[in-house]
Amino acid sequence: MAVEIDLISAKPAHVRKPDWLRVSLPMGEQYERVKAEVNALQLHTVCKEAACPNLAECWGVGTATIMILGDVCTRGCRFCNVKTGSPHGIVDWLEPVRVAEAVRELGWRYLVLTAVDRDDLADGGALIFANTVRAIHERVPGARVEILSGDFRGDLRALDVVMDAGPEVFAHNLETVRRLTPQVRDRRAGYEQSLRVLDHAKRRAPDRFTKTSIMLGLGERDDEIERAMEDARSVGVDIFTMGQYLQPSKKHLRVEEFVNPRRFEELGALARTKGFHQVVSSPLSRSSYHAEQAFS
Repeated sequence: MAVEIDLISAKPAHVRKPDWLRVSLPMGEQYERVKAEVNALQLHTVCKEAACPNLAECWGVGTATIMILGDVCTRGCRFCNVKTGSPHGIVDWLEPVRVAEAVRELGWRYLVLTAVDRDDLADGGALIFANTVRAIHERVPGARVEILSGDFRGDLRALDVVMDAGPEVFAHNLETVRRLTPQVRDRRAGYEQSLRVLDHAKRRAPDRFTKTSIMLGLGERDDEIERAMEDARSVGVDIFTMGQYLQPSKKHLRVEEFVNPRRFEELGALARTKGFHQVVSSPLSRSSYHAEQAFS
């Protein structure tokens, strides 16, 4: 019998938490192997830092999303569980090698590579992203790398550094609909800025997939969700994902609605009519969830 944990917090006591938002407690031989390797190589994973609800499933089958450039983000988005502060310009230039070693040791064929925002660095961390992609491709021939990055403050030259390293997928998240962006994301982020980043990535490498994701349950309207789909397609986004926002702590934004799984299915069907190559839509979906299926 699976042990389950409730990942929703800080919701008023009178609001019943739906059963579909209960997940298995991490356990098993493969999970322990991934955990040990990640710890031994001094790596961070967004799976743990952002309290991802799919940690048990993904680690249990030997996959993970590696988070480079430390575990302290220079931004303070009001939905995110990653620590906020100043990394003081510190960069571990050997990290790309350790990530590539983890990919080789664990036999990963598809890795999602993300990072905290590093506004303290002139290039926003673009060179480390590029070095890590190249290290993986050199040491693990045939492995695919998906980049999930911030917006590099809108610096398209920094984005070019990342794209020129050859990631198979470039992802950058809109996170929410246009109207809610100022309340949900850090003031240095922006809906239009994110669209420009996605547009430039596609133009720089038109033969590679681009991807974005939004959270539901923050008070968005159906017409706004559809508009976000259309905005993403207008800049060439190939992969669109939707998942339920889960409040990490009482200091974060509250959940306005627990969206029913059937509604996620309906919205997924709507997204498919927009022409996306792949759509992933369910309460526990996250940007990197089942990411490798884009190449199925």
